[in-house]
Amino acid sequence: MMPLTIDGRARRLGDDINTDYIISSTRKRETLDELVLKRYLLEAVDPALAASVREGDLLVAGRNFGCGSAMEIAATVIIAAGIKAVVASSFSRTFYRNAINNGLLPVECDTSGIGEGDQLRVSVDSGRASIVNSTRDVTVAGTTTMPAIMVEILDAGGLVPYIRSHGGFRT
Repeated sequence: MMPLTIDGRARRLGDDINTDYIISSTRKRETLDELVLKRYLLEAVDPALAASVREGDLLVAGRNFGCGSAMEIAATVIIAAGIKAVVASSFSRTFYRNAINNGLLPVECDTSGIGEGDQLRVSVDSGRASIVNSTRDVTVAGTTTMPAIMVEILDAGGLVPYIRSHGGFRT
């Protein structure tokens, strides 16, 4: 398995970013189409953020990212906005699994030294993550090891593409 590497610009958020902040429940009443909803990404935190997101940006947050309800649409809206990874001090367990199942890379590490706009390279090799901040010339190691099956699911683009290509889980 090849190392997974994503380069991008940091978009800095704080602690306790819940799924309703990621995409408001009032917006979900109108549609569940993530290509429409991406216009409202994190509008409760910063109304101008969605319009300023560029393909390849990375979300960087503090602790407890994705807390709140276990709705899958929170992860798919982030992906629809062109964001391929979220780096946070910690994640809600349900958001973490929803992210992986949908092909969004969640990386846990100390994010205190990452600023808005910093250029990052996020890599996962043999389940271990590292974040190189080229703006500040700092490397931070991930705080958890990702099981091989999770890396394989991410490499496939999510759980559904993984199942399609493998015909199920390998034993």
